[in-house]
Amino acid sequence: MKTAKTDNKIKEFLSDADVAIGLKSIKKLPAQAASFAELPENLNAGLAAAMKARAYEKLYIHQRKAWDFAMQRRDFVVLTPTASGKTLCYNLPVLHTLMEDPEARALYLFPTKALSQDQQAELNELLESAELKFPAVTYDGDTPRAQRKMARESARIVISNPDMLHSGILPNHTKWIQFFAGLKFIVIDEMHSYRGVFGSHVANVFRRLLRIARHYGSDPVFILCSATIGNPVELAEALVGRKIDAITENGAPRPEKIIAFYNPPLVDPVQGIRRSSADESMRLSAKLLEKGVRTILFARSRLKVEILASYLNKRFSNIYNNNNNIRVEPYRSGLLPNERRNIEKGLRDGTVSGVVSTNALELGIDIGGLDAAILAAWPGSMSSFWQQAGRAGRRQGQSLVVFVASASPLDQFYIENPERCMEAKAESARIDPENPYIYTDHVKCAAFELPFKEGEVFGSELESVLDFLTEGGVLRQSGGRWFWASASYPAEKISLRSASADNIVIVDTTKGQNSVIGEMDIPSAKELVFDDAIYIHKGRQYVVQKLDIENRHCFVEARETNYYTDAVVKNDLKLLSEDEKPFGGLLDLVVGDILVRSSAEKYKKLRFHSNENIGYGEIFLPPEEMQTRTFAIVFNNKGQAALFLQSLGEMESASCLAGFTSMLRSMAPLELLCDYQDLGTAWRLRDDHFLLPSVYIWDRYPGGTGLAEAMAQKLDAILSAAYKRLEHCDCQYGCPSCIGVAEERFSNFKDRKASVNRLIKLVLTDLHASGQG
Repeated sequence: MKTAKTDNKIKEFLSDADVAIGLKSIKKLPAQAASFAELPENLNAGLAAAMKARAYEKLYIHQRKAWDFAMQRRDFVVLTPTASGKTLCYNLPVLHTLMEDPEARALYLFPTKALSQDQQAELNELLESAELKFPAVTYDGDTPRAQRKMARESARIVISNPDMLHSGILPNHTKWIQFFAGLKFIVIDEMHSYRGVFGSHVANVFRRLLRIARHYGSDPVFILCSATIGNPVELAEALVGRKIDAITENGAPRPEKIIAFYNPPLVDPVQGIRRSSADESMRLSAKLLEKGVRTILFARSRLKVEILASYLNKRFSNIYNNNNNIRVEPYRSGLLPNERRNIEKGLRDGTVSGVVSTNALELGIDIGGLDAAILAAWPGSMSSFWQQAGRAGRRQGQSLVVFVASASPLDQFYIENPERCMEAKAESARIDPENPYIYTDHVKCAAFELPFKEGEVFGSELESVLDFLTEGGVLRQSGGRWFWASASYPAEKISLRSASADNIVIVDTTKGQNSVIGEMDIPSAKELVFDDAIYIHKGRQYVVQKLDIENRHCFVEARETNYYTDAVVKNDLKLLSEDEKPFGGLLDLVVGDILVRSSAEKYKKLRFHSNENIGYGEIFLPPEEMQTRTFAIVFNNKGQAALFLQSLGEMESASCLAGFTSMLRSMAPLELLCDYQDLGTAWRLRDDHFLLPSVYIWDRYPGGTGLAEAMAQKLDAILSAAYKRLEHCDCQYGCPSCIGVAEERFSNFKDRKASVNRLIKLVLTDLHASGQG
């Protein structure tokens, strides 16, 4: 009955005139029936009885295949949609093995602490129903000291995350001898999370894990799971360094899902300016919540999450009816563990009606049966789109997903081409375990854990890195072995998720209190919590009193303001090497190393709701320096594109290059599994290195993660999509939905959009003529 009511409410919502005005397309994913297989005949009797007691009379076909592979001790990856029962793909063979072999152990790894806690709760239910007494323990940064000792000494299943494995378990492996000696399975869930920088680090952590497992005589089987990724086998093999089999046929049922593509109405058709996607997403979410449709709203940043949650709660505020019995919570990184768990609990038991979240809730944390998901702007990748869409309708009945486009070119491309969204496969994830910065750090960690032996295999550059570290006094060579020689503890200084292991702790000093309310990495802190910045936490505004980078503290004080702050960042570049030139001809496409010096020198004050710029402030912080990988397009005077730039005046040519670069960065995530914020860009009318017009796109992580190389290979497809977007944009001179609003110095060039369109077309012509397309 509840399902029918929800279906009617969704139908009413879509037919609402205030909603219909922005609906550009409505697609449906039809319901899909389940495909079953029998329970294994050799399944442990107690486990079989527990399965039947929980109404598991049969398995889905992918669950049965996972059982077969696990019993054959084959490493494998399961690639099926969200809410398809992947958890049982590993719980069943692991529990069976542990019941049959009292010495067997298993390690479960999840990308976040929140997901680890959630999965332990589900595992405990199965253990209780099977009347199993052996402990499954979560071991992470929040685990009490007494429970940590129990995990090391007696836990049969340890649930953790790569960060804790890296810094807490592997360096202390001598305390885990019994666990490593009996290790039979390593479970890696949400595999698609391990990409880019994080994935490159994690691949090296797994090298260290297997090295220690071999040291204690075990050879565990890897079980990997993922919902959305274009290259599951390639990524899995890169992560674990072994041959991987794939299970891709899904046997789980799927209820009908409606996917609506919503484009905010134009407020200025001449300039192509639309209503804010964030404001429209909030308005649509409010309509659904008012109808009793439990809703999750995904926003792109921590700041947007806090602002939107605050707006929604103010909208429903009413002291006479308990705020219309609607409670909306913000969910993002930086919340304290108990805050996160209270929100998750509220979503499961229904006391929280809606949640505004970053991609922190994109993963498979159990948050109960949500009926609708609103995506405020493109989430960055096709994988993320389907992960977020999967958060609605995880139980049964019809569900709704609304993609609310921003004015960005990529969002507008999907509004015009919804079939691309529905039919395109997920992007391929890239990692680079051999990144020299990342690889060298993990060689240090591995040497600390166990001395390296002559001839040992650990990546491709082990010998040269060992020599380098020995020369620096970090290692000591003796008798064909390399020993750790430094007094430091290497893992504690290496963060798997950022360039620095140090975080800034945010301290609330309001009315003399000193309570920690959040934390942030240093590069982000320089752009978000500089002196006098507005920091928003759980809908409350704070003014930053002092950012003390040296002591890793940021002191804030609660204060109501009518604006928020946004840093303006400047980049200086120096090309260090041209180590790869994949293409040459009518255009030079160069891949190499670059030094990027970034500094936040001032900030804007933007009024809430209207985003009106009401002033500027100065930022006085030291710059960040980074050596990374770059892809450069050099207009070498041979091709039609270069000749076209020469035909323009200096300022007009600069305006054209600026628009070209903006389009390239905006459309890159269409082909690369990355967010546009993972890429830095700059254009030069006369580059200091090449002495020619040039465009740079670099990977915003030290040493790079393969994005620069991928950009060189995908340039033709990215520019073709950019050209198509420009052709379909209705604006006259350029707008946020194509080349962006012109900088003030370029505002007089009315042909800016036409010149960028012409340049893209000529670059494509030069690529094809050179055999590069």
